[in-house]
Amino acid sequence: MDTPRTEPTESFDKPAPEAVPRARAREGPQGPLAAPDHPLALPDPQVAGSAPAEPPAAALAPSVALLTANRHPISPGEGPAIDANDLIDAFLAGRPNGTLRGYGGALRAFSRFAGTKSVAEAAGKLLGGTAGGANRIAFAWRAHLVEGGYAPSTINARLASLRALVKMARILGLVTWHLEVTGVRAEPYRDTRGPGRRGVRALLAEVEDAKTPKERRDRALVRLLTDLALRRGEAVSLDIEHIDLERGVALVRGKGKHGRVPVTLPEPTVAALRSWIEVRGAEPGPLFVGMSRGRPGGRLTGTSVARIIRQLGERAGIEGLRPHGLRHAAITQALDLTRGDIRAVQRFSRHADPRTLLVYDDAREDRGGEVARLVAAWR
Repeated sequence: MDTPRTEPTESFDKPAPEAVPRARAREGPQGPLAAPDHPLALPDPQVAGSAPAEPPAAALAPSVALLTANRHPISPGEGPAIDANDLIDAFLAGRPNGTLRGYGGALRAFSRFAGTKSVAEAAGKLLGGTAGGANRIAFAWRAHLVEGGYAPSTINARLASLRALVKMARILGLVTWHLEVTGVRAEPYRDTRGPGRRGVRALLAEVEDAKTPKERRDRALVRLLTDLALRRGEAVSLDIEHIDLERGVALVRGKGKHGRVPVTLPEPTVAALRSWIEVRGAEPGPLFVGMSRGRPGGRLTGTSVARIIRQLGERAGIEGLRPHGLRHAAITQALDLTRGDIRAVQRFSRHADPRTLLVYDDAREDRGGEVARLVAAWR
């Protein structure tokens, strides 16, 4: 069976005005809505022989407004033409960075499918016609993704992004119809085991004797991922002002959230963070930064975190270790230690829906396997 494939996550941060210089250096050259032929656009990873090159320092990602500079009017019925860029701006306004990255990747993929030079042009093509025409395009895109072997989760996320764009167009009075395309059914199975207790112990042992600044940073990062079950996006979004070592509290912004919630830091986590901050310095800015020649640089990215954890895992004898695997291991261990207290573990894991934890709980206890053994013994 062919393995479902997903595309690499694309950078789609929309920086606040006062943070533009630092954010642009982090984003890379593709920008949130860059057309394939945009002078700052990366080569399409789907095109054979195309490989992203390291961008020159001058090739900094422009803002959403600059990337949607080409005007693409939408004419809803008999009303006046409305610029698709205004729709895109309204659609993206106020979204958390994680949501922006997801919507950005989906809309760029739709633009490639539609054969347009920008997301704004693709939006105009989708919304400028009839409801039937738009739904035909959307269903054709779903068929294209299914035939391409994409994972159901990727297909459903992309279709949800397109439906959300049409919903915003409807709210703004550009269209009066809904996009009816639905997602594809996905297998409910999820491997929630992670590297297990032995694997986590091996990883912690690998980073325990940290001496260099990079080693101290990595130890603090691993501690946050394993002790608090942080997602990598939650970890890299932390700034120094979000950490209170005296009170033992971190202010964490959860997945898809705008505000931050206080999370208690265990003593080993506090010790690892204090060791890292001693060499990083207490000046404002990102808590975790890249290290160049032993000196702190810009904010660490989620991609960099994945690479760090994979490399540390290989040194600890764990192949293919991912940051989210550490989160899985922490949540599974929390369920073990609390004897399956879903309510308490939900506060720890910060899952919006407690039903998600039932998947962890079922996998942890293998209840289906236990029933199978009872039935086999009865016969």
